[in-house]
Amino acid sequence: MGTDEQGRKREQGRGPERERGAAAGEEPGQVANGPERSGDTHEPALPGAREHGVRTAEGVELCVAELGDPSHPTVLLLHGYPDSKEVWAPVAARLRDRFHVVLYDVRGCGRSSAPKPLHGGFTLEKLTDDFLTVLDAVSPDAPVHLVGHDWGSVQGWEFVTVARTQGRIASFTSMSGPSLDHFGHWIRERLAKPTPRRVAQLLNQGVKSWYVGALHTPVLPEATWRGPLGRSWPRILQRLEKVPPGPYPTASLPTDAAHGAWLYRDNVRARLGRPREDCHAHAPVQLITPTGDAFLSERLYDDLERWAPRLTRRTLPAKHWLPRTRPDQLALWIAGFAAAHEPGAGGDAPPAAAPRTGRYAQRFGGQLVVVTGAASGIGRATALAFAAAGARVVAVDRDGEGAARTAETARRAGATGAWAETVDVGDGQAVEQLAERVAAEHGVVDVLVNNAGTGVSGDFMDTSVEEWRKVLDVNLWGVIHGCRTFGRQMAERGQGGHIVNTASAIAFQPSRALPAYATSKAAVLMLSECLRAELAGQGIGVSAICPGVVDTNITATTRFAGTDTAEEKRRQDRTAKLYGMRNYPPEKVAAAVLRAVVRDEAVVPVTPEAHGARLLSRVSPGAARALARVKPRL
Repeated sequence: MGTDEQGRKREQGRGPERERGAAAGEEPGQVANGPERSGDTHEPALPGAREHGVRTAEGVELCVAELGDPSHPTVLLLHGYPDSKEVWAPVAARLRDRFHVVLYDVRGCGRSSAPKPLHGGFTLEKLTDDFLTVLDAVSPDAPVHLVGHDWGSVQGWEFVTVARTQGRIASFTSMSGPSLDHFGHWIRERLAKPTPRRVAQLLNQGVKSWYVGALHTPVLPEATWRGPLGRSWPRILQRLEKVPPGPYPTASLPTDAAHGAWLYRDNVRARLGRPREDCHAHAPVQLITPTGDAFLSERLYDDLERWAPRLTRRTLPAKHWLPRTRPDQLALWIAGFAAAHEPGAGGDAPPAAAPRTGRYAQRFGGQLVVVTGAASGIGRATALAFAAAGARVVAVDRDGEGAARTAETARRAGATGAWAETVDVGDGQAVEQLAERVAAEHGVVDVLVNNAGTGVSGDFMDTSVEEWRKVLDVNLWGVIHGCRTFGRQMAERGQGGHIVNTASAIAFQPSRALPAYATSKAAVLMLSECLRAELAGQGIGVSAICPGVVDTNITATTRFAGTDTAEEKRRQDRTAKLYGMRNYPPEKVAAAVLRAVVRDEAVVPVTPEAHGARLLSRVSPGAARALARVKPRL
């Protein structure tokens, strides 16, 4: 079905509920016959949204908001506990130009009315009735792309596994909320065969789920949310989850949270004790797992392919409240997954972005990576390795044409986006401007690779002050500038990240022939260790990569102090030949970079000679000093 036809059918299928507010002469954003809620707010948390009420057969009034062109494919964003639909505002704003975005307040939350009585009014069966009622109003003839967070995801799993919604859901993106049925089977299987690992998994999730028992107690949750917890919740989110301040949570939070306690009371014990056997997903599923989720263990999803055969997995180094802290990343993944599963997608729909399936694709898919010195050698290989894992890559180099070639190759290699930037990393102001530009256009960087470097060889007495300044500007100050600017952005975002600094095997081994270069790389190694200690508490890892003799073109640009032009060219050619004979490819260093980020390794010697130099510096520093006195013959 083409998008124009879909749009016409959606418009024709919307009943009188959609226009009830306008017909009654109400102000935009009000819901006709909606509930009078204490603490209700009209803050523009969803600017430009078209709000209207949809009444269910049970008499519950649901507040529905729509953004974007109704002729585009529909993405329905479903909020969790104790949120209202406004939790999705940053994501909705990024999707509205390409999709018809629909959000609604779950019964009892936000500006939707609560069932009477509350007890028994929040079962998954009744929530499914609400979902179908909303679909009939906003997309009666075309399936929607469902996205759920927290309890929105718990509901989404119900919707995508029950027979009566089959054909109404084109795809489902789940984050931070498991199927209660899958969870019940997960518990049963571990209790039936309690190996030490399985018992540890149960205990770990039990600790994370401490709050579930509290929410089952009578009266206490309501009193706590309407009292001190409701007042403190915004500060708690900002401090622990690093949620940026703004018109969220809305003023209805205490009432929302009090009503939402019945989600747990009406469903958790019943489903965990008697999980359904027919809980297989009938639509493609994208699972986004934040690695820092304080409430859910990653092990809950170990066997998920059993229930969702068309499953795409993605991980994100972040905490629980992804819609507020990582909207750029989520919008990218949601848009790509929806486009890939939209029958006959066209018009202004985003291009399909098939997820990468190679090594580390779950870890880096869609993440933003900046690599300096990316025009050639290790930098280029590293940029392409991240691209192959599906990352978005910014290739930075003072050689603009080389950076552009790397970005183009990165796009062909599988990057979900690749851009080139011409910057001299030795220029601190230029690096600051780069960081601001990248953040404005692409978001905060997830991984920074400070790789730009230059070489100089020659005795200390033959190396001029200007040559010292050049090598330190790039090799050391370039790293400092990158760490300061991009690292500050990572820290302010509060969702972690990783910095990789390229040092060298020479950082472990003194050399009379490379005093300037060795000094710069030893400084990078120590800087990385110091920075790692400082940023550890903020979830930002720092790794120092120490290659040895790698076949790159750094030999062609290395200065040889104290020589004339002809002699310098001879030594460059001779060194390049030796490096070529060594034949250690930069791709192996790039693989070590990705591995270091995944494992959060502090110091990574790469080549055999790097491992040897590090070992010698520790076991026999005297021998290392004696070796340093040997003058190489070039």
